[in-house]
Amino acid sequence: MNLRLAAAALFVLMLPACASAQSLDLAAIARASGTPDIPGLKMVWLAPWGELAKAHPWRNIIVHQTEGPAGSARGGALAQSKNPTRRGVMVWVETDGTVYWAVGDHLVPTHGDGANRNDNKYIDNGPTYRQVVGNNSVGVEFAGNFPDVTRGPTDAQIAAWRILVKVLRARYGIPLDRVYAHNWIDFKDARYCEGCALAKLAREWGE
Repeated sequence: MNLRLAAAALFVLMLPACASAQSLDLAAIARASGTPDIPGLKMVWLAPWGELAKAHPWRNIIVHQTEGPAGSARGGALAQSKNPTRRGVMVWVETDGTVYWAVGDHLVPTHGDGANRNDNKYIDNGPTYRQVVGNNSVGVEFAGNFPDVTRGPTDAQIAAWRILVKVLRARYGIPLDRVYAHNWIDFKDARYCEGCALAKLAREWGE
């Protein structure tokens, strides 16, 4: 075997170990309090993490998209941090991938429409109907689909989401099949499927 092939083979063998180490690091960080540095994320802490034992018992993640222009995540997150239980979410993601943690995780923002979808259009709504709601679900809002609501997330948002969803799941012990798009559980704007691409990616990425 020549040196190039040997190096390639070694790289392939190392990939699972590297991925496993990264997962362990994220899991350790996810149990922290305060404002930890999270590798790969540009995090703006408007509210620090409290003690994990005192966090609200979150069971699901709901992916939202807001009809706001680029730059609107910061404004939404600032307004949310001043009035945590207003209609909105705990975590906001800007088009450049910046993540704003707006609300302490012991508080419950108002989001979702009561899990009123029951037509099984996207997923089986038997387990979600009237059950995946704002008071048991972490809401993550992705900004930037204005003026074209069909515009998908940016590459920077997708890159941030790949890490963020693992952190959220690790921190709150949320299974992969409890990551939902807003349109999967509620009847939303018929012009586009809100959050669907991002929720689908999260499930495809797996553990």
